[in-house]
Amino acid sequence: MQAALLPDRGVVKVSGDDARRFLNGLVTNDMAKVQPGAARYAALLTPQGKIIADFIIAEAMTEDGGGFFLDCPLALAGMLVEKLAFYKLRAKVAIEDRSASLGVMAFWDGAGQSDDGLSYADPRLPALGTRSILPPDLATEAAANLGANLAGHEAYHAHRIALGVPRGGEDFSYLDTFPHEADMDQLAGVDFDKGCYVGQEVVSRVEHRSTARSRVVPITYDEFSPIPGLPVMAGDKQIGTLGTTARGRGLAMLRLDRVADALAGGTELTAGGIAIHPVKPAWATFPWPGETPAS
Repeated sequence: MQAALLPDRGVVKVSGDDARRFLNGLVTNDMAKVQPGAARYAALLTPQGKIIADFIIAEAMTEDGGGFFLDCPLALAGMLVEKLAFYKLRAKVAIEDRSASLGVMAFWDGAGQSDDGLSYADPRLPALGTRSILPPDLATEAAANLGANLAGHEAYHAHRIALGVPRGGEDFSYLDTFPHEADMDQLAGVDFDKGCYVGQEVVSRVEHRSTARSRVVPITYDEFSPIPGLPVMAGDKQIGTLGTTARGRGLAMLRLDRVADALAGGTELTAGGIAIHPVKPAWATFPWPGETPAS
């Protein structure tokens, strides 16, 4: 088993009598399904349906103080507190940035869930493993208690990239990306049966009309890694942007209709002059370029 403390993750706590109802009216997933030990992936959206921040929501047991802990990008934690507070009105909730005292740890490549901190299975994909919210100075002890090798966070991100799971801020841009484009519909980040939330109408329209032309998808490359952020080209036409890369694999936000055109015409895709090859992730249910749609 591998373990890593993730220095790019922060923690926001939402507690109080109205916390569940308050969050349910804002985020993309159903808060009724968030229970101790059963976390959910979700996002806060703009009214136009674009992602402000994505996060994993975990609930603490009552005997441990209760409340909901949002495992979120560290760079967005303060802003997320402000955005949630904007919607607070008279709701009986407390919203706190706990990133100064709490961190997020990931465990993968082996069975087991840490008894240290607030632990939960990663709700996006089982292969991502488990996570734990805990004081960072307990990371070494937590890894030892599970018999895990404490690796650097780069090892975790290589694992994530190999599975084709996007990371906000690098594989997609906040405030400029719809949940479908970030694969949140594929990674259990949107509940299409829940009640209203901010941005819901746009997300539902994309789902029902199947109009997500761009998505973050895995790619492979055979040479040195192209630089993240480079345009992805099909001949002389830009069809997307390269995201994170590691060990011959990467992620890229691509216009899938233009990928299909390139494949049909035998046009190579490149980033910085290096050939890249889109690969359908095992979890994908959306139409893939070059595949015949199921009847």
